[in-house]
Amino acid sequence: MINQKYVLCIDNKDSADLEKRKIYQVIQDEDAEKDNYLRVIDESGEDYLYPQSYFVFVQLPIEAQKALAAT
Repeated sequence: MINQKYVLCIDNKDSADLEKRKIYQVIQDEDAEKDNYLRVIDESGEDYLYPQSYFVFVQLPIEAQKALAAT
C-alpha cells in the first residue's frame, strides 16, 4: 500500500520482535497514539503496540514503499 507511515526502530528494550536500525510499517491506531504507542508490524509479521519512543518516523520515496509492500 502506497503512502503508508513508516518508522525506524531506535530502541527495542530487548524486544525479540524488533530490530534496531530497521524500518517498520505503522498501522493507524488513534487510541494507541493518544497513549504514546504505535501499532507496528514487527518481525513476527503481526501488528503489536510499542512505545513511540522506540521509533522515529521516516518519509520514504514511493519506490521504497512499493518495494517494502512487495515483501
